[in-house]
Amino acid sequence: MEFGVFIQGYVPQFRREGDPEAEHKALMEELELVIAADKAGFKYVWLTEHHFLDEYSHLSANDAVAGYLAHATERIHIGSGIFNPLPQVNHPAKVAERVAMLDHLSGGRFEFGTGRGAGSHEILGFLHKEGITDTTATKEIWEDVIGEFAKMWTQDTYEGYEGKFWSLPPRKVLPKPWGKGHPAMWYAAGNTTSYAMAARKGLGVLGFSVGELAELAPVLEAYKNEIGNAEPVGAFVNDNIMVTSGAFVAETTEEAVDAIMRSSMTYLQSNVFRYHDTFPRPEWVPPWPQTIPMPPIEEAQAMIGQPGAVMGNPDQALKGAQAWADAGADQLVFGLGSAERADDLKMIQLMGEHVIPKIDTDPVHRTTRLREAG
Repeated sequence: MEFGVFIQGYVPQFRREGDPEAEHKALMEELELVIAADKAGFKYVWLTEHHFLDEYSHLSANDAVAGYLAHATERIHIGSGIFNPLPQVNHPAKVAERVAMLDHLSGGRFEFGTGRGAGSHEILGFLHKEGITDTTATKEIWEDVIGEFAKMWTQDTYEGYEGKFWSLPPRKVLPKPWGKGHPAMWYAAGNTTSYAMAARKGLGVLGFSVGELAELAPVLEAYKNEIGNAEPVGAFVNDNIMVTSGAFVAETTEEAVDAIMRSSMTYLQSNVFRYHDTFPRPEWVPPWPQTIPMPPIEEAQAMIGQPGAVMGNPDQALKGAQAWADAGADQLVFGLGSAERADDLKMIQLMGEHVIPKIDTDPVHRTTRLREAG
């Protein structure tokens, strides 16, 4: 199992009160964390693309951030988590151009993740003119796009496309990707049906909706049952499931608990349900603007040692990460930004020293092997 981090430009209101530089600090500090993760041995960073999501995610221009990180890092793969390819948001030809350019700038380290947006507040803003009021319509639009990218990259002159939602006459789409094939392709899936669909298309899955170990088994089964019979929309099958979790790792259990209590993890979680209205909201999550309260310290202490909890001292974090590997995850990714900067830096350092080398023993990225073999 490989390891990664993801950033999203988390700028909660309480950090902005009295600090006009809070947004800038958040963006710059998250870049610093990615550079630290690169040096520590994390193999992937995922950059969200969100629009209009105040407090939750101010990372809207992730292509610009990816270009910066291509120069600022050496080994880590830089993924779009996601580039939104709906024509109303980003024209598919321009998305193909950006992916290929980033493949060059990163020396073959770019990963192409796609998806359909975070919820009605975000995506319906772009679909307003068409009179679309239901986010389920984006599935058909995404389907109209996804099969064309590999053609734009591999055909000397792209044959063109006349679809229901976009069209392009024959044109040379430039630049072409660097090296063999093209960057690995991924899809941000949210339910079992989506995992199976992604597998049939040969796409890796960005499992941002899987946050607990128990949630992995059903979607993993749906994906792995289909991936062997994939008819890939790309040049190769990206047999890959990425899952996400929080991580609070310190020298001692007590210090890890302190990091949890200093964080704003429940405020961030509240914003997830504030905007992702396509996710079912559990009964214990209050409707916005009410927020999930921080747990008492006794509950924070009880989190450590739970199945799949990457929390506590390095030995406890190793046990939690190994549980994800044993369950079949291909990549485990930690969200950054809700913890204090120093706590995130310590987590990255300790994971790199004590956990990653014991689980990820392959020096080559999984997607690099798949691309070279494809």
